[in-house]
This record gives sequence, C-alpha cells and structure tokens, in this order.
Amino acid sequence: MRIFMTGATGFIGFPLVKELIQAGHQVTGLARSEEGAKALSGAGAGAHRGSLEDLESLRRGAAASEGVIHLGFIHDFTRFPEVCAVDKRAIEALGSALAGTERPLIVTSGTGGLSPGRAATEEMAVPENSPFPRVSEQAALAMIPQGVSAAVMRLPQVHDTHKQGLVSLAIAIAREKGVSAYVGEGQNRWPAAHVSDVARLYQLALEKHERGARYHGVAEEGVRMRDIAEAIGRGLNIPVVSIPPEKAQEHFGWLARFASQDLPASSAITRKKLGWNPTGPALLEDLKGMRYS
Repeated sequence: MRIFMTGATGFIGFPLVKELIQAGHQVTGLARSEEGAKALSGAGAGAHRGSLEDLESLRRGAAASEGVIHLGFIHDFTRFPEVCAVDKRAIEALGSALAGTERPLIVTSGTGGLSPGRAATEEMAVPENSPFPRVSEQAALAMIPQGVSAAVMRLPQVHDTHKQGLVSLAIAIAREKGVSAYVGEGQNRWPAAHVSDVARLYQLALEKHERGARYHGVAEEGVRMRDIAEAIGRGLNIPVVSIPPEKAQEHFGWLARFASQDLPASSAITRKKLGWNPTGPALLEDLKGMRYS
C-alpha cells in the first residue's frame, strides 16, 4: 500500500515509517526541510515537501496515496489554540482528497479528558463540553458522512528512554525548579505505552482499517503521578515533594491541568479487535534507564 504520512520524521512517525516499510508498504512522508527529506530517504521512504499549513501540499500528498496517517502536530503549547486550528484545517484538507473512496485516513488524538477518574474506553466519545481546543478526532469523524473513511488513534504518554510525552515536560520543570513534584497524594494516574508498541499498532490499524473506529494505544492503564515524580527525582537526584492543588498552577504552569487529573485509559477493545499485544518496556523502566545529564 502507498502511504502518505504527516509527522513522518517525528518521535512516533519515524519508527512507524520503518515498521511500514519492513511490512512491505511504500511510504511517503511530509518533510518540512531538506534534513527531514534526507532522513526519510535514508530510511527507504519518499519525501513530499510541505508543511501542515500548506493545505494544497497536503491534498496532493493524500491524493497520490492509498492511505493516510496523520501524526504531525506543531508542539508549541504557548499558542495551543492556534496550532490546534492548524491541525483541524490540515485534517480537513487530507480528508477532502480521500472523500468518496475507501482509502483510510487515520488521525491522531489523545486519551486525556474523556472520563477523568475512571478508565476511558474506545466506546466513549469526546465530551461536547471538552475544555481542550484540539479537535482532531471530531474533525476526522465529522467527515465520514462526506465519504471519508476516517478512524482515530488515541494516544497516552508515549515513551522510550529519550522522550515520554508530557512526562518530558514534567522532567524539564523538575530540573528548573530543583524539586520533582506531584499534586496532593499523587494517586492520579496517566496511561502510557512504549513507542515501538504504538508504531506497531498504527500498522495494524492501517491494515485492518475500519471506518469510524477509535483505537487506544494504551499499554499501561495508569501510572501513578507520585511514582513518576519519584522516578524523576531519583534520575535528577533532587527532592520529591507533594504540593497542594492550589499551588499546582504556580509550579507546573499550563501542565497543571494534566498534572492533577486522574486520566486512566483502557485498550481492551483495541487489543481484541486488532490482536495488539504490547511488549515494550514500561514507563517507569524507561524513566529509570534514561540519561538525565
């Protein structure tokens, strides 16, 4: 299958490129720079020059493909609503090139915010009053009546020993503040999965595509924030402290909305439907094995 992928040179995208090529697919990745194009070429993939803001380039890439995986996102949280709007327009452009066909479009979303305090499942829709401006899932599924064969991949904290999703930001804050903190008793949980398992899951979702499906790339249903903070404290050799909820914003900044929430998620339906069996290291193993210097 000829696959067009945004985010192909990224943390998840690049391992997925290799996974798909090894499985016999032809991959063309969106490349913003010559450096990115060379990296894709070195991995055996094609390069399609453009960006998430170049909608015509996205349409051309999708039109020339037999399936699209959208992993790209502008990770600038200082202007989060703005980059979420860019993401929505990019998804709509990709979908417009696939409308009226059975060619799959897999769009990336997150598990957070679906059902704080209880395990989010694939059957749960994004709440209408969701406080998050990112609407990738809603944008993709809204195009199904227009003939777009869209599905959604919801991700937790995806990790290896170099990067761990929002946990990486918690590490940066701990390094800056000189303490590794959790909120209250730190019993709130974040789900997680190793990047190799997530790459394999995207491949399965592509090859067993189902219009309208929601998948959860969750290997660990929930890792306690206190355990995460303690692992960071050991790695940085700094104190681990509890901070009261009213101090969370002051300490964590915009990350506070996540740092204090209980956000577990299940992948039982995904595992059964796709035969996915994650085998990669756990989040705390990777935090123990990473280099903090």
